[in-house]
Amino acid sequence: ATAPFTIFRGQGLSVENFDKMKQTKGGLMSFNNFLSTSENRQVSLKFAREGASKTSDMVGILFIMTIDPNVCTKSKIPFADVSQVGFFEGQEAEILFTTHTIFRIDRIKQMQDDHTDRLWKVHLTLVGNDNHELNTLIAHVRDEINLKAPIRGWSQLAFILLKVGEPAKAKKLYKILLQKASSDKERSDYNHKLGWAYNDMGEYSKALSSYEQSLEIREIALPPNHPDLAISYNNIGLVYDNMEG
Repeated sequence: ATAPFTIFRGQGLSVENFDKMKQTKGGLMSFNNFLSTSENRQVSLKFAREGASKTSDMVGILFIMTIDPNVCTKSKIPFADVSQVGFFEGQEAEILFTTHTIFRIDRIKQMQDDHTDRLWKVHLTLVGNDNHELNTLIAHVRDEINLKAPIRGWSQLAFILLKVGEPAKAKKLYKILLQKASSDKERSDYNHKLGWAYNDMGEYSKALSSYEQSLEIREIALPPNHPDLAISYNNIGLVYDNMEG
């Protein structure tokens, strides 16, 4: 579907940072970490209320985000609607966005609420990154990812999750990607990344199994002096070290 849609995110924000946000109304903001959003307004509102109730120097923010999939496509902004995937059945409808996704701040308004007087709603619109100013804002992230792994879409998002320390979420995406893999190279790459995710999660026997499945394909497909084989052997060795430690 190419029609714009609305998603939500609820969180706490310090009064100091919220004041800065109010001053940049009409300007741009970037979530500098992996961004998890929801299609469920009530769930997000609950998180916003919790954020407001933590301490007196915090406010609760309900971000209301308008997303145009055409902008995502044009600007190569990866996002994954995991609510549509059977693997996530029964879980809360969640849409995952890459780090440094950039939004325009449209409106900021206080919410009437029975629970707290420190609750605000902030309307955001996703903007494309074909703008010169935005390119400098996200260049270092994009360069690092493209240099190390020229991958797109969901696989790029999963790789970003690994990089920002979200191995459990990366694992879920790589499992989906593995089901959809259409070549031995993809199966090898996704198993290798799954091994990385499991290792970061401390699930060493699963990490070993994934790395070995990846290596099995690589040993058949690649010449014996290929650097990817050395990486596989090295990572398997590291898992054994972790198991002994």
